[in-house]
Amino acid sequence: MAVLKLYHHKLQHNYNHLDKIFKEHKIDWGIVTKLLCGHEMFLKEVLALGTKEIHDSRVTNLKAIKKVAPDVQTVYIKPAPKKSIPDIIKYADVSFQTELEIIRLLSDEAGRQNKLHKIIIMIEMGDLREGVMGESLIHFYEQVFELPNISVIGLGANFNCLHGVMPTRDKLVQLSLYKQVIEAKFNRRIPWVSGGTSVTIPLLFNHQLPQGINHFRIGEALFFGLNLFTGETFEGMYDDVFELVTEIIELTEKPMVPNGLMAENPSGESFEINESLYGKKSHRAILDVGLLDINPKFLIPKDEEVSVIGASSDMLIVELGENKNNFKVGDTLKFGMRYMGALSILNSRYIEKVIVK
Repeated sequence: MAVLKLYHHKLQHNYNHLDKIFKEHKIDWGIVTKLLCGHEMFLKEVLALGTKEIHDSRVTNLKAIKKVAPDVQTVYIKPAPKKSIPDIIKYADVSFQTELEIIRLLSDEAGRQNKLHKIIIMIEMGDLREGVMGESLIHFYEQVFELPNISVIGLGANFNCLHGVMPTRDKLVQLSLYKQVIEAKFNRRIPWVSGGTSVTIPLLFNHQLPQGINHFRIGEALFFGLNLFTGETFEGMYDDVFELVTEIIELTEKPMVPNGLMAENPSGESFEINESLYGKKSHRAILDVGLLDINPKFLIPKDEEVSVIGASSDMLIVELGENKNNFKVGDTLKFGMRYMGALSILNSRYIEKVIVK
């Protein structure tokens, strides 16, 4: 059986590294745990790091977090579906919001539960996912401020999540100015400008982050140490907190070119024949993981001799070349993963999950 390993010391190291940097710049931050898909064992590991704030996009995950750590501040990080409002008030201390009708319903439900619900209003800054348009902001805030049981603690924005629009100093200055305009117009204090995610960290390191940005939500950088501007690993951080270990279930020397009438495979893929490979052979291995668990393009082989060929629903095919390492059936191959690959693996009930202390 394939196994996903989380290395405790690497996760703790990455957390300490980021926490030190944020404290030096007087920036509040929370950990985004949606990658962990609500796995209690991994959530406990994250909560033990010392964080006081957890962000997630699934109410069921926030429920699991509150079960483990009732006092941690939980943040629901996408616009709320109507049917989820009672549970959002129950399990999320804070939520990201963009729709006035939904905020009104949250206000009503918070009253029923005798709670004060905190919100961060998300602003559209160019990536065209969630967010209130800038020209509507004054009128929007004016109506929100009239609602009982709602406390506006911040404004925020997302970058790079849909169309790949990157944060820049100019965009973040604009976001900070929105806060100043709202505070001046309504004589209200808004504590947070939440413009920071993993993609924004390079601006902090390069001294391009405006002082007004004082809150970050971090997931990918914590678990993968990835600089999303360069594609490289941040200096001083680990990129392999997670590791996928798979077992070889078949290993045979086979032709490098398929033989027969070609058509689309079940994934809708068509393959072109590389005629230069006719007559050549390579050692091919089948591993006990497949498309049901992960898209092969998100896998990073730890062994340089290994190349990923493709996958069917339950099997991954890799090429070992001359098999210089003398792999055999029953041996294991290890892979790093990109964020979306790890997300799939963590969501797969067929993959064992373990923590390595």
